[in-house]
Amino acid sequence: MRSLRGPSGPLSHRSPVARLRLPSEPTDRETYAHFNDNPLQQAVEKPVSTFSIDVDTGAYANVRRFLHSGRLPVRDAVRTEELINYFAYQYPPPAQPSPPFQLTTELGPTPWNPHTVLLHVGLKGYEAVADELPPANLVFLIDVSGSMESADKLDLVKAALQLLSGQLRSQDRLSIAVYAGSEGVVLEPVPGDQTAKIQLALASLSAGGSTNGGAGIRLAYRLAEQAFIPDGINRVLLATDGDFNVGTVSFEALTDLIAEKRKSGIALTTLGVGTGNYDDQLLEQLADTGNGNYAYLDSLIEARKVLITERSATLQTIAKDVKIQLEFNPAVVAEYRLIGYENRALRREDFSNDAVDAGEIGAGHTVTALYEIALVGSPGVRLPPLRYGALDRPETGNTTELGFLRLRYKAPDSDESQLLEWPLQQALLTPELAQTTPRFRFAAAVAAFGQLLRGGTYTEKFDYGDVLTLARGARGEDAFGYRGEFLSLVQLAQSFGQAESTPQPVETADETLQEAGPCG
Repeated sequence: MRSLRGPSGPLSHRSPVARLRLPSEPTDRETYAHFNDNPLQQAVEKPVSTFSIDVDTGAYANVRRFLHSGRLPVRDAVRTEELINYFAYQYPPPAQPSPPFQLTTELGPTPWNPHTVLLHVGLKGYEAVADELPPANLVFLIDVSGSMESADKLDLVKAALQLLSGQLRSQDRLSIAVYAGSEGVVLEPVPGDQTAKIQLALASLSAGGSTNGGAGIRLAYRLAEQAFIPDGINRVLLATDGDFNVGTVSFEALTDLIAEKRKSGIALTTLGVGTGNYDDQLLEQLADTGNGNYAYLDSLIEARKVLITERSATLQTIAKDVKIQLEFNPAVVAEYRLIGYENRALRREDFSNDAVDAGEIGAGHTVTALYEIALVGSPGVRLPPLRYGALDRPETGNTTELGFLRLRYKAPDSDESQLLEWPLQQALLTPELAQTTPRFRFAAAVAAFGQLLRGGTYTEKFDYGDVLTLARGARGEDAFGYRGEFLSLVQLAQSFGQAESTPQPVETADETLQEAGPCG
């Protein structure tokens, strides 16, 4: 009779074991950057909040993958701002390409705390018609190492890039590079309308070998430089599970490599795939460093969203190094906290320093940020008062302004930033949640969902059922069904959360063997 084995050796068939899980957890080797939620800040002590914008959406699709596989996501896989920014909120677009943003703000009650208010800040990028995009020089850099040999990895990548290649025009250029133990060129730059040649090259790819990602990245940039289009779109699209294991494998060395390469004017988009050995941390940071965006492809439907429906936003950058700074008025605001953007935080002095890298916005992109705020004198104040700092609180002065919003950005071809400024009036406040716009309530529901998945430190008694109620009442227009799918994900999380909170009976190895039948 074969013996059962545990993590440290054979298990006696008499030994009690935890409930048997088959198959084993798929995320044992997945890598996520650890971070803590943004803390509460006293406005009198720290009135200025500064961060880089983020239009990545990879965390949302990855969370969906976890839930569809039957479990809650690991905490560090949840970046709440990426969940919020997965959705468009019908912000009015700018009428002209300069400046390339239109600001939308709203202030209303916080759904999870009746004693605080929620500041909703939305940016809408100038929209470009896909058929009117500048000529594009694209390099597909595809990981064909052995770890990519599964339907949810290389097969999905090939199908996804076939979708995108079908949208290219004669004025576009496309090349394909691959890497495994070594790198190679599968397709030299060709006009984008040579669809048959491109599709044949993609179809020929197969997986095998180790993963020399650093060499592949260098090759892809050389191809992009070879076919560089002045005043056009020049971008490398890296598709991988991120499991680099030979050559340049250091996280810092790879990000340094991308930081050097971005000076060429060639952006980097990362498309993550797969489970088990997925390196979310690496792919998110490579895209951030490479002046690009990061998406996780858990299905061909998501690939179509990123590469077809949102093609203009994915490919064409309309502003780079975009930074937001919000100065709160201590005469009005007692406390605040930014929801999400933890790994996008900047120092106050970074805002005016054009040498400090920040995020990029694509054509038509929307960016949303939410602050939970406790007003002066409200019962929503959580932090104990400062013994001496209270003496510095202004008793008089401007009490009509909640704060002052500053935004810095660079044109895609410029190294000098431009400044935009807006005062935020306290009169923005809508006193009843039901009177706020559907976009305010839906974004708040997504923010609450992200916070609950991360442990719900600040969500009081608000639960998944409350998220469902709030989101259902604010679903609004849903042409692609993304919001309807969100409701189903919340329901899944609600079910898993209830299951994990219910005590499970302990099974013994004897019971497991009786259920499984004789071993031989």
